[in-house]
Amino acid sequence: MKRLLILTALLLLGFSSLYAQDKQPELGINLEGYEYPYPVEYFTFDSQQQPLKMAFMYEEAKNSNARTVLLFHGKNFNEAYFGQTIEALLAEGFNVLAPDQIGFGKSTKPDYYHYTFQQLAQNTKALADSLNISQTIVLGHSMGGMLATRFSLMYPQTVETLVLENPIGLEDWKKKVPYQGVDHWYQQELEKTYEGVKQYMAESYYDNNWKSEYEEWLYLRTGFIGTTDYERYAWNQALTTDMVFTQPVLYEFSELEVPTVLIIGQRDRTAIGTGLVSDSVAATMGQYPELGKRTAKRIPNATLIELDDIGHLPHMEDFNRFIEALLSNIQ
Repeated sequence: MKRLLILTALLLLGFSSLYAQDKQPELGINLEGYEYPYPVEYFTFDSQQQPLKMAFMYEEAKNSNARTVLLFHGKNFNEAYFGQTIEALLAEGFNVLAPDQIGFGKSTKPDYYHYTFQQLAQNTKALADSLNISQTIVLGHSMGGMLATRFSLMYPQTVETLVLENPIGLEDWKKKVPYQGVDHWYQQELEKTYEGVKQYMAESYYDNNWKSEYEEWLYLRTGFIGTTDYERYAWNQALTTDMVFTQPVLYEFSELEVPTVLIIGQRDRTAIGTGLVSDSVAATMGQYPELGKRTAKRIPNATLIELDDIGHLPHMEDFNRFIEALLSNIQ
């Protein structure tokens, strides 16, 4: 046992060193050079007068229960961060479909694209149809929660259960934050640095309790800053930020027809635009303990699971508590 603990510690040390800022492997804006936890395939389709490639992982369980979980990632992430979740779901007999949305991860970063949650939901439905997947349990984290909600509103007949893991968009930021526009978000993205993103993630996601295993996700968000194609990546980020800011789904929560599970880390305070308002106004934003309860009341058939001492990323901060909450509500 002692030898195993020492080996684990050495592996973690090596993992952390691999993704340290000064030792990052070369990375492109489509995450070239980075291997996902499961094989990546590509769904090629035409959208808005251009060909696009949507990267995805699709794994079928060895002892499949014939049910599929569809995963929607957050804005600062891609499907790779669901690796441990995918493994656990497969072990329980679920098939798993995990697509990188257009503009994210290994998928196409278009020069121009009119981003809407409806468009992304339609893209994902086309992917599922191509794989002959007609029913899914839908899990969305952060921005993925907004998209998962839109998907469930558009295609309720295909959704068995909707699971929202610390979704953003539980409040309408437009009511408190002055509109900035795409050019503002673009310039802000161009000015981002490794240290700046790390500080944001540490403060917003992890309550300043940074761990070595978080370095990988920081690397996947910053490893291409300053590269030749970074401006195109930044432009896509600006467009999707504007989408998130201007297309709230909370006004339609009452229209959801599917059973919905809210998994809410109570320490989360994530909100777009807190740096653009006074401290007193910012203090009223991103109050997830209140937002979770309010949202559960708006959704007709909702179950609220509150996870104390966990922030924006339950499936990364405390995987055991997260997966227990998830499985107990979809099995």
